[in-house]
Amino acid sequence: MEPAPHPGWPAQLSWGPVELHPLRRGDAAQWARLRVENESWLAPWEPSVGISWSARHTPAAYRAMRRASSRRARLGTSLPFALRYEGRLAGQVTVDNIVRGAMRSGHLGYWVDRAVAGRGVASLAVALVCDHAFGPVGLHRLQADIRPENRPSRRLVERLGFRQEGLFRDYLDIDGAWRDHLGYALLAGEHPGGALARWRSRSPS
Repeated sequence: MEPAPHPGWPAQLSWGPVELHPLRRGDAAQWARLRVENESWLAPWEPSVGISWSARHTPAAYRAMRRASSRRARLGTSLPFALRYEGRLAGQVTVDNIVRGAMRSGHLGYWVDRAVAGRGVASLAVALVCDHAFGPVGLHRLQADIRPENRPSRRLVERLGFRQEGLFRDYLDIDGAWRDHLGYALLAGEHPGGALARWRSRSPS
């Protein structure tokens, strides 16, 4: 017997040219091409897995990832969103490791195509997911763990109101070595109007 979908999932979110939706079967080839094209942009921040980047990013790899992500979503432990910009696949935003009970928390992760970086696409997408996670999904806390060297990602979460809470030494095996990470967190209700309102207040008019 399949478990009931957890609150707030599946979902589609959008604002202007940015749309977020569950991973689609038909995006396999486009996802593989995008990830291979973005190797130098993304690889320094990705987990070590012991096989080549191209082997990790085939249409078959996407289909396996989508099945695993969809299974976790059905169990209520993940919110795996595809990110589209002006109708084209441009990245992903995921809230993973969701815990209910007294904690009601999740870990935030995201990546975006380098071709659209610097336009506010990733920060808008993350803001939409944060508000959804704190609203219909019912979470209280979102954590983002970021390498100290990843200044663009740190600026993104800081602009949305995440606070740095600590340094995790040799925290994750990333790009071939154990890497320190900074722990950032955002709490539900911490900023009036939510993350999208904060993003809008800090975006060029």
